[in-house]
Amino acid sequence: MPATNAPTGYSRLQIALHWLVFALIAQQYLFKDAMSAAWDRITDGLETGFDPLVLAHVAGGALVLIFALWRLTLRARRGVPPAIEASKVQGILAKLTHVGLYALMILMPLSGSVAWFGGVEAAAQGHNVLKIVLLALVALHVVGALYHQFVLRDGTLARMRRAQD
Repeated sequence: MPATNAPTGYSRLQIALHWLVFALIAQQYLFKDAMSAAWDRITDGLETGFDPLVLAHVAGGALVLIFALWRLTLRARRGVPPAIEASKVQGILAKLTHVGLYALMILMPLSGSVAWFGGVEAAAQGHNVLKIVLLALVALHVVGALYHQFVLRDGTLARMRRAQD
């Protein structure tokens, strides 16, 4: 929930964390094959040697979790600018998308950690299902931002480029 005196824009730190998380999530998808191959070897009872891409996936997931919690803390302390809504339905959709994104930025690293460090197959399966939901929500978020930028031309996207410290 935004602070009573909601800021007019996002801070430099909020913007930096937003784009860092975006880059980390993209990295997780681009280099997931090494993690999948390592998981398959482990579940087949085989040894898996050191792979820097597996380490990058584990570290990237941990950073997504840390940055998501940091972003939520900043939202609670500093607040966020009021939403720019084209309609009530779009406002509700945007809110649900953001809640879903934050939930998944927390649940994905947790399920991945339980799978990888605990060897829990159900957590790995859940992680794979959540991956699809996260990808869908990221796509919806991007489409929404582009819609605001090029159709509504309401300055929503500019708020994630220019800080209002």
